[in-house]
Amino acid sequence: MKAFDYSAAVTQSPSAAGAPPGPVPRRFVFLIAAMGSIGPFAIDTYLPALPAIGRDLDASPVEVQQTLSIYLLAFAAMTLWHGALSDALGRRRVLLAGFAVFALASVGAAFAGSIEALWAWRALQGAVGGAGLAISRAIARDVAQGPDAQRLMSQSTMVFALAPAIAPMIGGIVEWWLGWRAVFGFLALMASALFVAVWRWLPETLPPQRRQSLHPVALARGYVSVFRQVAFWRLAGALATLFQGFFVYVMAAPVYLMTHLGLASTQFHWLFVPFTVGTIAGAFTASRLAGRLSLDACVRLGQAIMAGAALIALGLTLLLPGRLPWAVLPLAVYTFGLAIAMSSLQVMLIDLAPQRRGMVSSCQGFIQSLANSAAAGMLVPLVWGSLAGLAWTSAALMLAGIGLYALQRARAGVAAR
Repeated sequence: MKAFDYSAAVTQSPSAAGAPPGPVPRRFVFLIAAMGSIGPFAIDTYLPALPAIGRDLDASPVEVQQTLSIYLLAFAAMTLWHGALSDALGRRRVLLAGFAVFALASVGAAFAGSIEALWAWRALQGAVGGAGLAISRAIARDVAQGPDAQRLMSQSTMVFALAPAIAPMIGGIVEWWLGWRAVFGFLALMASALFVAVWRWLPETLPPQRRQSLHPVALARGYVSVFRQVAFWRLAGALATLFQGFFVYVMAAPVYLMTHLGLASTQFHWLFVPFTVGTIAGAFTASRLAGRLSLDACVRLGQAIMAGAALIALGLTLLLPGRLPWAVLPLAVYTFGLAIAMSSLQVMLIDLAPQRRGMVSSCQGFIQSLANSAAAGMLVPLVWGSLAGLAWTSAALMLAGIGLYALQRARAGVAAR
């Protein structure tokens, strides 16, 4: 795979800064998606191994669940900085450092001798696990504009969506044959492979003249400029809550699948394959709609589909509780709608501060990860005891996301008038 130098093209034409010299190569889509997948892999791959971890380390289910919430909390805290660092130092070097440290933390987790040690290594994993996700979105906007940016994000989402489907299946197989420690060995190998891929094939997409200062005052002003925008909070909140509408099932996957649906640790595909099919189909649809429908129309279309899916899920929970495949089919429809809306929402967010794309992406990732951590550690354990609890929680989160976006749309309309 030959490297492609977008930064050189940007430096040649200041008026076209941030625009690619031509169509974005398809291999670039796969690389962006792969970089963003390491964080979800670190969540989903080890989910089938949670019971084995508890038995081996003599830890309670709640203590084992905290390995997930601690990871997500560290993920959220450091996601706030990855984009800002890449705005100042360049995208490439921050990615390389992140993947190297992630590989080291994964090796440490594989050799953890206590639940406390595993907490520490998971925290280190989380601290660097968000680099690929935050920076990949900034890279996408470095090299594409307008509908092309929406299309690139949608196409990368199609590849990115494979992670939630194959990660738990890989984790279940690895844990079944080699034990739970080998799951973290697999994550170490994955991070090492991404390090090599970035080192060999990813060009620097942010030229020196467009970089930002790392001076504390300049950074503080940048963060204030992002966080003081009410539009940022509405859009980031809408993204976070709409995403949580399906992610509560991911975080509750061991209980949902093994307790409520009576499946084995090797049958996580019943949950993650529908998610993946829905996301890929939705991302493909969003890619086809880019340039044909406005960003706002794509978001509203996706939200209408999600609302219908949530209503169907509630009805099936009452009429056919725990029956396959009916229990998981509405989730595929929900992720279909989510994928249609998500790429448009991400473009809206990053365009709030074109000169600090990495920082905006990091701030949005911080809000998302903080919501994930809070849900994993507090909300999900409260509602995973019943199918109805999960379904009602998903619907409530979805409604919150629709409400936040409707408020932003109304305020934007008033400002335009």
